[in-house]
Amino acid sequence: MITRLGQRFSDFFIKVMPSAYVFALGLTLLTGLLALAFTDASPLDISQGWYDGFWSLLAFGMQIILIIVTAFSIAQSTPVAKGIDLIGGYIQTPRQVYFWVVLLGGLLSLISFGMIVVVAILARALALRIPGVNYPFLVACVYFSMNGWVSGISSSIALLLNTPDNFLIEKGILLETISTGLTLGSHLNLAMVLLFLSLGPVLFVWLAPQAQGKEIGDLQKAQGKKEVPSIKEEARAQRLPYPALSDVLNNAAWLQCAVGLLGLGFMAHHFWRWGVDLNFNNIIFIFLMTALLLHKTPLRFGISMQRATRNISGIVFQFPFYAGIMGIMLATGLGERVGDQLSGLATLQSFPFFAYVAGGLVNFAIPSAGGEFAVIGPSILQAVQHLAHAAGASSAETTQYMARAAMAIAYGESLSNLLQPFYLLVVFPIMGLGVRIQARDVVGYLVIPFLLLFSLQSLLVVLVPYG
Repeated sequence: MITRLGQRFSDFFIKVMPSAYVFALGLTLLTGLLALAFTDASPLDISQGWYDGFWSLLAFGMQIILIIVTAFSIAQSTPVAKGIDLIGGYIQTPRQVYFWVVLLGGLLSLISFGMIVVVAILARALALRIPGVNYPFLVACVYFSMNGWVSGISSSIALLLNTPDNFLIEKGILLETISTGLTLGSHLNLAMVLLFLSLGPVLFVWLAPQAQGKEIGDLQKAQGKKEVPSIKEEARAQRLPYPALSDVLNNAAWLQCAVGLLGLGFMAHHFWRWGVDLNFNNIIFIFLMTALLLHKTPLRFGISMQRATRNISGIVFQFPFYAGIMGIMLATGLGERVGDQLSGLATLQSFPFFAYVAGGLVNFAIPSAGGEFAVIGPSILQAVQHLAHAAGASSAETTQYMARAAMAIAYGESLSNLLQPFYLLVVFPIMGLGVRIQARDVVGYLVIPFLLLFSLQSLLVVLVPYG
């Protein structure tokens, strides 16, 4: 019964959900209209905010592109291909594929959101090797598995709160940093991690539909079925028919490996001195240096990167539209208005739930945890302070309340990604390469997980004891 219900949601979304780009266009107009209706901003103010915001995620967009192409480059190397073959030998059935993809993805997401790329590579390889895998459902498994990243060591909101001289301290909202012990190490966050890792894999095995013509081979485009030469073969074919210095340099393993070892040596020194502070930049750098070593020669690495960049157009042209939506929210004060409205409805005990809901709603307009928190975080934390002081809470208790509200925003933001196709743009360059698949084919499978997790997480953010 539950499988049939999941399939009905999938069929419904296939019929009604447009492409991610159309989704972005619709959200742009909706956000503009809401700002016009509920703020004092003029049409020109809204347009100016949209234009200014259009360029605010360029660095983030480039980070996403680089983490995808460098991870994809690594995946094309001979050692990784052998490793995937080894893993594939232990996973024999579609249900095992779903279970291990969600579990491994959930564990890796606790290290970094960027690890979703590695999970997507593994999932695609397993789909090519194991018959009977429903490919759109497998994409949903990969997409779901990243949901736990806000509870992990790269959680942007938790790290921001613990960063000296962050913007909340500069604005006087916080007097000092909030330790990650109160956010990532809290009873609430540990409960969230346990819920996600224990429920997710079992849930997707339970929901698993039949393949019914949706295996990767059924969905591949004509060009996707052509025999593709290996990177070694393509590099060999590019050699000149006579000895040449250019060929010697293009295939100089010593040159590329020296740079790769220097880069990884620097990162090892950085982590030894400052601790393991993973973020987008150093993950990209590690991926890049690792790819240099695995491909050995400049020519092979260049070929791998050319192949890795063939399917990233969605990120290139859609990220600016979402940045423009964020610009409208910031310029018009619409995000602050959301936080203020919630403040008037909540009590100190119920406030984490309202912060959780706010995080989920605003995420549809600002699908970036850090960007969203910059918009609604200050007003929500100020409301928590006001409620805590009115209740006679101590300074330490007030800090705990604010930490919980901040993490509630993060949980809501992350969960609503299941219905917001923005970050499918990170998965599709890998899993959609040469395959006929769109967001509408995937999101329907995520409705039941969304509803179940929303119910359970709502209870946790309110009922789990502080500490």
